[in-house]
Amino acid sequence: MNAAIVVFRKELVDGLRDRRSVLSALMFPLMFPLLITFMFNKIAERERDADDIVIPVVGAAHAPDMIDWFERRGYEVSVGPADAQAAVGDKAHDFVLVIPDDFAADFAEGRTADVELVYDGARKEASNAVGRVRSLVREYGRMVGNLRLIARGISPQLGNPVGIDDVDIASARQRSASWFSFIPMIIIMATFIGGMNVAIDATAGERERSSLEPLLVNPVPRRSLVLGKWLAASVFSGASVGLALAGLLVALSRVPLQQLGIDLEIGPREVAGLLLATLPLALFASGLQVMLATFARSYKEAQTYLSMLMLLPMVPHFIASMSSLGDAWWMLPIPALGQHLLLTDVLGGEAIDIGSILLVVLSSPLLGLLCVELTARLFERERIVFGR
Repeated sequence: MNAAIVVFRKELVDGLRDRRSVLSALMFPLMFPLLITFMFNKIAERERDADDIVIPVVGAAHAPDMIDWFERRGYEVSVGPADAQAAVGDKAHDFVLVIPDDFAADFAEGRTADVELVYDGARKEASNAVGRVRSLVREYGRMVGNLRLIARGISPQLGNPVGIDDVDIASARQRSASWFSFIPMIIIMATFIGGMNVAIDATAGERERSSLEPLLVNPVPRRSLVLGKWLAASVFSGASVGLALAGLLVALSRVPLQQLGIDLEIGPREVAGLLLATLPLALFASGLQVMLATFARSYKEAQTYLSMLMLLPMVPHFIASMSSLGDAWWMLPIPALGQHLLLTDVLGGEAIDIGSILLVVLSSPLLGLLCVELTARLFERERIVFGR
């Protein structure tokens, strides 16, 4: 262990001196919180803009009752441009509501009176306002339809013979957590990104600098050397996880969650659960990266190999976005997958049994130690040491 500690301190100092290693541990945790803050504040801004829209209408005189209904709902109506499509295409208006000349005749005779909502579907920033106007028109149409049935002595319920009452057993917090289903992926990715350059520099980098051979000449067990390199990469990986979580907490504190109808609480208990679930994964990620980088003959070649590992933490997120992953016990010991399940439960405020925690927490360090043992045996091969 003394030799492993010496190697650990040496690799840790080298990593702190290496600009690439420090940037890889810092850039990712700082970049995503900024992106989250911008994205959710933009969503909140669009919601506010949709509540305070001005509806440009062409042919308002053909539907005075509908225009009056819009205004009584608190929306301002303005005179629309003569050429609605050109105005929307030139971005003079986000949308234009066009009421045709035959609207009043069709409306008076009880036929379906169509209106046109002209908008540019490629402009995402106008989607909320367009959706709000579409809902207003449909709501007005339903109201008029019900009044027509009542005036003829017909109950509006005859047109809706079967109703459905939604009974969602998920808590408000669990539903809100679905908004942030990407948080587990971000935290898990931080474990693979934070220590990657340290793992590469300690193996392929040393071979490229021709400093690996003198290191292995020393009368020190290969296992101790690999153990020190593994621990140094794990420290950078764990630090990246801590920074990513801290950045996410700061970002969420600057997002108007209540305005978006999101009830998500991340307190000390949740933070402890997130760290407990993720930090052990840093040991597996670093061990796997050290082992794979050992096969590379150069720093760039190792970067190519390890960049493929970035797909690993994304797989559970993509699967969960299409269907439920379930809660089978055998998924918990699988690195990245088990962490994703546990992090999702923590964010959803669900109670987690000790057995599930132990399966997730213990499997990653054990697999990391297995990678260390395999790497130590690889260092006994001349082909690996000399890169031939």
